[in-house]
Amino acid sequence: MAAAFVLRNLYRARPALRCPPAELPWAPRRGHRLTPADDELYQRTRISLLQRESPLSMYIDSYSSRGFVVNGNRVFGPCALLPQSVVQWNVGSYQDITEESFSLFWMLEPRIEIVVVGTGDRTERLQPHVLRAMRQRGIAVEVQDTPNACATFNFLCHEGRVTGAALIPPPGGTALTSQAQAAE
Repeated sequence: MAAAFVLRNLYRARPALRCPPAELPWAPRRGHRLTPADDELYQRTRISLLQRESPLSMYIDSYSSRGFVVNGNRVFGPCALLPQSVVQWNVGSYQDITEESFSLFWMLEPRIEIVVVGTGDRTERLQPHVLRAMRQRGIAVEVQDTPNACATFNFLCHEGRVTGAALIPPPGGTALTSQAQAAE
């Protein structure tokens, strides 16, 4: 205690003897405490939750050569996923995709920002005039193989984007099953 008093007076009295606290041979230590110090009370982090996640968002649980499981519901064959619903999509392969088959995506309100297209087990090119028609209506199109399209759709929905998907099941043995389906 006396040493602290002497050091304090020396620090105040002569500028030449002053040294920053980091250069002191010893550092003051705080004893164990159960309550926060005064300065810590004002540095707390607060979180305000502005909007909860929508329970109605779409999520692709799994896919197989026969179809998809979306939010726990089985959908057979090609399907179109819209922000609040799932519909059968009347295409057999990527070659059957036309402006008319995409028309349901530009008729919706609120407008869809991006449509993720799954073309089966391989990424295939869509006809240029179909992509141009979607771009003219302000809708971005992402063409991928179906497994990657499912993952991209789930990611975009989780981000809260207004997203649609047009998916063709991958042929053959390609499948992704959820843990719940594997248990059945």
